[in-house]
Amino acid sequence: MNREEILEAVKEAMPEKRFIHTLGVEKTALELADHYKIDRNKVSLAALLHDYAKYMDKEAMMAVMVEQKMDPKLFTYNQELWHAPVGAFFAKTKFDVDDEDVLQAISCHTTGNAAMTTLDKILYLADYTEPNRSFPGVYKARRLSFDSLDKAMLFALANTITFLITKRQPIFPDTFDAYNYFARLQIEGEV
Repeated sequence: MNREEILEAVKEAMPEKRFIHTLGVEKTALELADHYKIDRNKVSLAALLHDYAKYMDKEAMMAVMVEQKMDPKLFTYNQELWHAPVGAFFAKTKFDVDDEDVLQAISCHTTGNAAMTTLDKILYLADYTEPNRSFPGVYKARRLSFDSLDKAMLFALANTITFLITKRQPIFPDTFDAYNYFARLQIEGEV
């Protein structure tokens, strides 16, 4: 599928506001890709498809998760997390994406994890900081993203965890694992 076909399919799968967000994620991700010198095609593909499944029916998502034997822990956490691994499934099956780096980045863009690649971090941070986002700390996160992906990840994860705690929301274990990983890097002076 070419870019125009992907854009058309993505636009049909979500409200206009989410499509604008998706384009903002791609723009930010490509800026980060240029800054960190990583493959623009992979970054663009991951960014365009990252929210493809976000507006799918929850029961349909659940069916995919069961059928594909996805992490059963997902069922006990916020359903907002589901679209990431389900989106990776559709990137592979509907859009013929066979690049494991792209699929992994899509799959972990809502939670992070302790083994994130540069592409994973770029997608996570682009989703967090794209130009249409407005929340306390977003400007600092944007600035940090161009200074150090690891520093930006630590900041974004800490901010997200703090937000979820204030809302009394459960936090997916991979998010804590990611935070702990980047916090240890900071303690060890590697960030």
